[in-house]
Amino acid sequence: MTELANRIEGIAAPIEIANLDTDQIMPKQFLHGIDKAGLDRGLLWDHRFTGDGDIKPDFVLNRPAYADARILIAGPNFGCGSSREHAVWGLQQFGIQAVIASAYGEIFYSNAMNNRLLAVILPEDEVQALLDESRQGTTPLHVAIDVEAMTVKSAQHTFAFAMSARHRTMFMQGLDMIGASLSHKAEIEAFASRHWAAQPWVKDVAGRTKARLDAQ
Repeated sequence: MTELANRIEGIAAPIEIANLDTDQIMPKQFLHGIDKAGLDRGLLWDHRFTGDGDIKPDFVLNRPAYADARILIAGPNFGCGSSREHAVWGLQQFGIQAVIASAYGEIFYSNAMNNRLLAVILPEDEVQALLDESRQGTTPLHVAIDVEAMTVKSAQHTFAFAMSARHRTMFMQGLDMIGASLSHKAEIEAFASRHWAAQPWVKDVAGRTKARLDAQ
């Protein structure tokens, strides 16, 4: 796999399951911790393991050829369901850096992009073309996603995708939402100065009220 600031490249694992929700991506029994550690163990648990905890050898992510998969080619409405951010963290801990699908759950998409899990949206027929291509060869499909050029390339296809300027900049600069906000620190501070100068009576109302009450 090759990684650059604007590029994700590697083995793409096909998971052709529509409406794969976040409860399946990261089941509730793996949400007891107070930090992000160990979530890769629970990723897609019911798809990867039997009820007795035995591995399902036919599931794509359990196959040795996909041990180093970095990209998922997924069915439509990927990440629907609850808003748990753990689904994104688990995918990343498992080594997944990008998902390609025709549609996502809205909250999952925001969580993914804000954590730098690249969520690429392609038309369903183009996603299907990649899924078909992944079934043709004797080795796993290799895919390159170029965020600067906004293209997805495989041996047989080159597809263009779109993303917001904000998300594109965040990804290429290695920023999460907080980092993206702090990149505008000077503008934020200038706005705050103008705001408080024009309306000083509303500045730090809570602090001044507490100080007055403490003084009584």
